[in-house]
Amino acid sequence: MNRDLPVAVIGAGPVGMSAAAQLLARGMTPAGFERGPHAGHAIAQWAHVRVFSPWRYNIDKEARKLLEQTAWREPNADGLPTGGEILRDYLSPLAAHPAIAPHLTCNAEVIAITREGAGKLISAGRDNLPFCIHWRDGDGQHHRTSARAVIDTSGTWSSPNPMGVDGVAVPGEIEANGAVAYGIPDVLGAERGSYAGGRTLVVGSGDSAINTILDLLKLKDEQPDTHITWAWRRQANRRIASGGSGDKLAARGALSGAGLRAMRSGKLDMLAPFAATQIERAGNGLRITGRLDGKNHSFEVDRIVVAAGFRPDLDMLREIRISLDPAVETTPALAPLIDPNLHSCGTVRPHGAAELAHPEPGFFIAGSKSYGRAPTFLMTTGYEQVRSIAAFLDGDMAAAARVELELPETGVCITDDLPGEEASACCGGPAPAQSSACCGDDARAKAEGKGGCGCGTSEPEPAKSTSCCGTSEAKPAKTSSCCGG
Repeated sequence: MNRDLPVAVIGAGPVGMSAAAQLLARGMTPAGFERGPHAGHAIAQWAHVRVFSPWRYNIDKEARKLLEQTAWREPNADGLPTGGEILRDYLSPLAAHPAIAPHLTCNAEVIAITREGAGKLISAGRDNLPFCIHWRDGDGQHHRTSARAVIDTSGTWSSPNPMGVDGVAVPGEIEANGAVAYGIPDVLGAERGSYAGGRTLVVGSGDSAINTILDLLKLKDEQPDTHITWAWRRQANRRIASGGSGDKLAARGALSGAGLRAMRSGKLDMLAPFAATQIERAGNGLRITGRLDGKNHSFEVDRIVVAAGFRPDLDMLREIRISLDPAVETTPALAPLIDPNLHSCGTVRPHGAAELAHPEPGFFIAGSKSYGRAPTFLMTTGYEQVRSIAAFLDGDMAAAARVELELPETGVCITDDLPGEEASACCGGPAPAQSSACCGDDARAKAEGKGGCGCGTSEPEPAKSTSCCGTSEAKPAKTSSCCGG
């Protein structure tokens, strides 16, 4: 492939900007496409949210080298930034850097990626054809840009999961869109007027839902007539339990405990398991009809917050050859490492070009989109992904295969028992501070020479298995566990 052509980078969030910096460091030219009006446009939508990873994990190494050439001042490595601070103190200065700015096009919506002059069915000579990026500018004009390779870091923010337990919108959900928010709305700031003194239903049980619930409880303290309903689409005793002191990201370790305290506060209504079947207008509000623990249940609210995660938008990839796990919608090599159906712990070993490769040579998905429908993605994981991909595209196979990242252990597992307020870890308590295990049982099993904890089975798993916490089938030795094994 012609090395004079640029490498297309779709999306200018943290991982996309990292990809650009990594490519430049190796003498390659990036061609960045950002759908929004500026780099980090998606982050601007959750600018009010404070992340649980400190700055030390949020700044790419090659991006730092570029910024150090300017008057940029690096934030405190131990500080926990908001999305807005990441945008202001990192992404915006990086996008403005003279090495980056000429290669970034904003208001550029990528609508398709193809091989030049060849449809998806054409095989002869395909691998030698450049990629063609089809994109639309802010005026709606169609453009084409040739590229030697493509790194899709477009993320999942624009594709939130709907409210329905079956993965589709509940009847009436789309029609009620003016009263339905997705993700983490700014209920204490810009959107306060829409929630203060009103009745809000929050659907979901993960980090986004907990953050929203905690903000609503603060709002209720200030305006007591605010009413909160928290609906889980699964049993309330089947939950993500924090790693507590075993989590190397302290804020992440504390979040689940805060959610548990919110559940027990008596300041909100808990519905679990709840499956909505209909949303209808009811006066100035909405009537929600569904099944609560198998029985008919209905109630009225003013607004709904659906915090049920996100999924990748695959429309622009229809004309290139990709291979995705049928459940997780990530590459078949990465899926066993992150599929919650196979394991339950949140730690995933660093991975790169080998795990992210598709049948279309030179095409990669990186960043949160690379995880498909699975949760637990960290920015620093994406930085390692694009470092490896850039090395691969440069022909440096040793660097592409090398692991240059130590991820913070999470200790997060799914547990069948809702722990007491002080027991914020799963699987026999948190792992010892210096252990690579995800939980106490896992650490004890490994100390005995076994492969992992085998939670949910009668005995710890044999050494050849690398699964953990709630799985019963042994995994092949080549698969990596979520638990540091």
